[in-house]
Amino acid sequence: MIRRMSMENPLWGAPRIHGELLKLGFEIAQSSVAKYMVKRRGPPSQEWRTFLRNHAPDIAAIDLFVVPTIGFDLLYAFVIVRLGRRDLVWINVTATPTAEWVA
Repeated sequence: MIRRMSMENPLWGAPRIHGELLKLGFEIAQSSVAKYMVKRRGPPSQEWRTFLRNHAPDIAAIDLFVVPTIGFDLLYAFVIVRLGRRDLVWINVTATPTAEWVA
């Protein structure tokens, strides 16, 4: 039963399977559940760090923010940074932003 539940529900760990078995009336220790679970070779998908390492050259960060001036005016800034080499791709500042300016 333990092996079947761990195969059919790959994201479940020993605590979850242990709880389900208790609900079904099976008295078993959580350590025994962990012992008889199917061992997996790796995580079910790539980790976040691996994803960023593989795709960092193609990812860009975009920010649109407001900068108050000393004369209490507002300037709107638009910045694009490429994450792979952390270089500045585009920067633009205006006092009157429009849809065309952002595009």
